[in-house]
Amino acid sequence: MELNDEIIDTPPRDAASVVLLRDGEQGLEVLLMRRHGNSAVLGGAYVFPGGKVDAADAAPATLARLDRAPVELHARLGEAALTPGQAAALYVAAAREAAEESGVLFLQIGAAELATHSAATCARLRAGEGFATLLAERGALLDSDALAPWSRWITPRQPSVMNKRFDTRFFLAAVPPAQEARHDDFELTESRWRTPRAALREYRDHAIDMAPPQIVGLLHLLQFASVAEAMHAARGRTPPLVQPQPT
Repeated sequence: MELNDEIIDTPPRDAASVVLLRDGEQGLEVLLMRRHGNSAVLGGAYVFPGGKVDAADAAPATLARLDRAPVELHARLGEAALTPGQAAALYVAAAREAAEESGVLFLQIGAAELATHSAATCARLRAGEGFATLLAERGALLDSDALAPWSRWITPRQPSVMNKRFDTRFFLAAVPPAQEARHDDFELTESRWRTPRAALREYRDHAIDMAPPQIVGLLHLLQFASVAEAMHAARGRTPPLVQPQPT
């Protein structure tokens, strides 16, 4: 990717991304999804599913579908500058984007985890129906416990790989056993499960392109042999803030 010499003065947009994990034959695997080549943000690069926080993510009707109070989610993120509502909206955005882009739903119905993939629900979400409406229709709550805050990246004022700025919170999450992640064939055109080591090897060999948050995230995940280990580590620390600066 080419360097960008432009200085961007606008504040970064709040965003959320989910690092989807599963246990494979070779150990911990991570889902990488290729952005459409014509995308204005990281076109052609392999990313974790995610996107901007929408106004609807913070709406009272949406927050009412959470399994945890916003104040609890605020404490988990460890960001004093956020309000509980803003923190909760980041969880909503993470879950919504995962459903829209990868077809993975993190829901609870009553006290039970929803372990069945619902292609119809994700298709309706991708078509523009409200997340809160779909959750209410199913009598479901968003399973915030499935999302473990992992890191926070703020795009520098002089971005090196794109011309937009984001304040992105990354979450770790295990794909429920009965669900199968699939790209949306619109914003994302390919998906592949890889061990962190295999993905980094493909990046080294120029077989795939990735941005710094993905590269560094994969490097950190090298230390874990299983999803359980990674999730335990994420839940035991405050997510670090990373503010890279171009050289």
